[in-house]
Amino acid sequence: MAELFNKYGYAPDKEAIDRSLGIIARNLENAVSPQVLKDCFSIMDLTSLRNQDTVASIVKLTEKVTAFHKAYPDYPLPASVCVYPNFASVVKAHRCSPELHVTTVAGCFPTSQSFLEVKMHECEKAVQEGADEIDIVLALNAFLADDFRTAGEEIHAMRQCIDKAAAAQGRQVILKVILETGLLVTPERIANASFLAMEEGADFIKTSTGKVDVNATPMAAYVMCQCIKAFYEKTGRKVGFKAAGGISTTMDAVCYYSIVSSILGKEWLDKRYFRFGVSRLANSLLSSIEQKTVTVF
Repeated sequence: MAELFNKYGYAPDKEAIDRSLGIIARNLENAVSPQVLKDCFSIMDLTSLRNQDTVASIVKLTEKVTAFHKAYPDYPLPASVCVYPNFASVVKAHRCSPELHVTTVAGCFPTSQSFLEVKMHECEKAVQEGADEIDIVLALNAFLADDFRTAGEEIHAMRQCIDKAAAAQGRQVILKVILETGLLVTPERIANASFLAMEEGADFIKTSTGKVDVNATPMAAYVMCQCIKAFYEKTGRKVGFKAAGGISTTMDAVCYYSIVSSILGKEWLDKRYFRFGVSRLANSLLSSIEQKTVTVF
């Protein structure tokens, strides 16, 4: 860990993090505005990752976005619809606009427990089926054993596989790496995983799968955003941040929006560099903006 911390000039300071998060929490009410809530809506990866997902249920979800777009033409579209890789072609066929990206999980989500060749093949197939963005999971079986080299090599291999498959179609595909911060637990491990993923080619680093007991937390988000800032200052490359898992209320969204704003600034406050992975947030945001109960999704 010390090697990467020294390289990028950043190591987590828990007391400083707690102080900063306290200030953000005390000012959340002042951060709320219709424009901020619309911004939060525009960066959602509207997600369905259920065992009971079917072609029909994914078509229905995608068509809800179309219905929303017609009913609320002054609102932005969500950034994407996020599904299992076998449904990539379904979202692509039924979306209302190419601006609504097709995001798929891949690489043996949510555990990343399989052979690297299997993970790579799933990434390749996801691209071939139409994925614009792919979310993979850090190989915790290696990372938690302090085998950082293997964990990094797996990200690099999937990055190369995705790029090759995308190039064959004349396009580029975004790679997000899920750190599963609830299992990393400490700020130091979260920071180390953040730097590792960015070094190996992640376009975004993402908190969680939403499939474990502890998912997105303000602490994890704060550390990840500080790492993104340190990485940008060292390399000049902007990496995005995605919060996922348990984000369902308006104030949840405003909290993470405020963290990104305070550390990374306005340049990160759009879908190019900031996302929410959510299934329930959309209606909360719409209801808050419209000042009445709205149920579209």
